[in-house]
Parts: sequence; structure tokens; C-alpha cells
Amino acid sequence: MASAAPPLLPEATRRLAEFAAGLRFEALPAAVVAQAKLSLLDGIGVCLFGATLPWTRRVQAMCLTEGATPAAALWASGHKGSLAQAALCNATAGHAFEMDDIHRDSVLHPNSLTTPIALGFAETKPGTTGREALAATVAGVEVGARVGNAATTALFLNGFHPQGTTGAFVAAACAGRLARLDAAEMRHALGIAGSMAAGLMAAQEGAMVKRLHAGRAAESGVRAAALAARGFTGIEDVLEAPYGGFLSALARAPRPDRLLAGLGEAWETLNVGFKMYPSVTSIHSALDALRHLMATHALRGEDIERIEVGVGHMTHVHTAWPYRPQGVTAAQMNLYYGLAVIALGGDASAADYHERRLADPAILGFIPRIAVHEDAGLEAMGPAFRHACRMVLRTKDGRALAHEVLHRRASPENPVTPAEIEAKFRASVRDLLSRAEADQVIDMVARFETLDDLSPFHAILGAAR
Repeated sequence: MASAAPPLLPEATRRLAEFAAGLRFEALPAAVVAQAKLSLLDGIGVCLFGATLPWTRRVQAMCLTEGATPAAALWASGHKGSLAQAALCNATAGHAFEMDDIHRDSVLHPNSLTTPIALGFAETKPGTTGREALAATVAGVEVGARVGNAATTALFLNGFHPQGTTGAFVAAACAGRLARLDAAEMRHALGIAGSMAAGLMAAQEGAMVKRLHAGRAAESGVRAAALAARGFTGIEDVLEAPYGGFLSALARAPRPDRLLAGLGEAWETLNVGFKMYPSVTSIHSALDALRHLMATHALRGEDIERIEVGVGHMTHVHTAWPYRPQGVTAAQMNLYYGLAVIALGGDASAADYHERRLADPAILGFIPRIAVHEDAGLEAMGPAFRHACRMVLRTKDGRALAHEVLHRRASPENPVTPAEIEAKFRASVRDLLSRAEADQVIDMVARFETLDDLSPFHAILGAAR
């Protein structure tokens, strides 16, 4: 009987709940605090940018039609809703344009979940300090990343979107820590959130609903914490249950040992990287490789005869499907489109993913020059290199130029500077915030752990844009 099988890792849910409920700011190493603040700044920028996009506006309109006690801002709208509605809208905004951060092994984008929850909760509970918000943010990342690590990329290859599934644990741990749940209540919050985890990867080929997966995960985490605080019970062994548990149901061959590996000592928060292109992370190494070859050899698109790209299996499945214009989501998830944009313009920015660009004859005409294959050597290197790329660019004058990128720009292994993340933030909010407002946000995030009042954020984020 399936129900008689032993648990995958006894007491894993309990121990993660105890960790999340008990985490204090004082326990965080300085490097973890610095990384959490950098993710917060990046998260505010990507959430504000995404809040103005058509798909996010539709979610905001739905929530406003439903009505609720106005407690937390629906960012950039000038309106408020309940905390759960704000989490739904603002996390949808965070994942609305493929600009949120990335934890590679768990395939999670934490800051589109933690940023809306931490600042939204602070708006509903005056007196929430920056230190509490940072501790909650780290609790969410540490718990959620370990769940994703244990699920492995098999969860993704099964067709589930980690942001919507595993992301529910990020959100529940973050919200539960802010709500000051005790360990038993936190265990139930995780057990409730696990039952609400959802998201299908077929959404990547054109549907707006991919953006909603982050919003639903954030909303689920907020509601799970609120229910647990009221004595509502969840699956107490949601992670390790041998039948119908999160790992046993959604992952093919889970690694339960990774649930608790290094807990409280090896910080997964430090394994979060950033995005420097507004597209799926899996293609960034290939974009880096093409930019490098074109810049090094002073090439333009018309000089290129053929681009041959080798990637690992997951990147191939995720991004190397035939491109056809069917919406912004599909373009952002497609390797052929991204490479064509780089080849023709030398870089890839938000403007390249505007509806008016998606069927550009020049892009569609260049794509047949691109060939993508699975590279057995990269695949053999293991999951840590699933974003890696080997490229050969063949020029019209007969040259064959090769370049390998094992770690994409802005990954933990190939980091960018805090100044570059600040520049990304400023670019994200250029058309939304005044220079003074942007400066104020940057200053407040820089000293976030000293803030006893987070209300200045609410005025800036909540204003109609």
C-alpha cells in the first residue's frame, strides 16, 4: 500500500517550520542581510514595472470589483485591497515581465513573492520593522529553496511551474514569520500552502496565466498563515508524506536530504542571482555568449551565417521550441527569439518584448539561421550547469567562432555589482517614479534594517502610476 511506505525524511516539515518561526534577524550573517536587501531593491523595481502591464491591471480590476476592506496597496494603482488581494496583484506584477531574481537549483524567483508579502504585511501591521521584514524574507527563501532543491528539476520536467507550486512555501514561511506564528502554527501554514500549490508549465507558450502563478502562490501563502493563526490545520507532514505529499506527488525522484541540508548554516539566500535580460533565465548564457562573440569580433547581424547552440536537456525542453508570435510570454520564454534579438540589435531590453516587436519580419527572418541541440557534455556536468551554453557562430566570410558560458552573467558564480542592480532598478522605474522617489527608495533599502517605520514605502508604491 502506498500509504504504508516510510516517509521521505521524517519530521522534515516540523524542522523547517521550527526554523522559519524561530529565525531572528540577529542570526543572519552580514552577507545574507546584504543579499536580501539587494533582492528587495530589485523586487521593488520589477514589481512596479510589472504593476502597470495589461495582465496585472486585469488582476487588479478583478480584485477591485470583488471589493474588500482596504488594507494594503495594489501597487501603482492608487487603490487598496485586502492583504491577500495585494499579495495576489503585486506578486503577479513581480513575475509579470520575466525580470525577477532566480534561485537556480529550486527554479524559484523569490523576490516576486517575498517583496510584496513583506511590504504588504507591514502596511497592514504598522510597527513592523525592517529587521522583521528581512528575517521573514530570508525565512521564506530558505524554506522554499530547500523544498525546490528537494523536488529537483524533475518537478519542472513533470510539467509543473515551480513558481506556482514550490513558491507557495516561500510565501507561507515569509507570511507566517511576519504573523509571528509559533512553530506548530507554522507547520500547519506550510501544510495548508502545500495543498494550494499549483501552476502548469504549458503556460510558457503564450498565456498570461504564467504571471498569475506567482500571484496565486503569494496569495496562498498569506491565506495559509492567516488560517493557521486561527487554528486551521494543514498536512503536518506535507513535505515528507509518502503518499500525496508535495514531493511524492509532484517530483519523480525527489532528494529529501536537501530539505534540511545546511539549515541555518549554509544559506540558500546567497545562491539567488539576478536577471539582466527580461527573459527566462535558461537562455541568458546563450545571450551572453552571442553578445561576447559579436562584441569581440565586431560583428553585426548581417555578418552571421549560422548560430549553433548547445544546451542541456532542461534548457532545450524549456526554451528551444519553434517560435511563433503568440504573445509576450512566449517570446520571453523562447531561445530562438532572444538570440535573434541579440543578433540584430546587440542586446535585449524591455522594448524588444513589446507586442509590436513580436512579429518583426527581421526577427522571423533571422531565426532560421539558429540551430539548437542538446549538448551531452553539458548535460553530463549535472544540474548546476543547466543554464550553460556552448556556441559556434559561423560568419559569412567562413570563420567559425566558438565560446562557452558555464555561468550566466548575474548568477552567484558570475555576479554583477550592487551598482548594476541599482542601475537596473532605476531603469525599471524610470517612467514611474521621479528621480527623488527613486533616490528615496534606494536610500531606505540601503538602511532597511534600521527602519522602525516602513510607511514611506507605502506612499511611493501605492500611488497611481
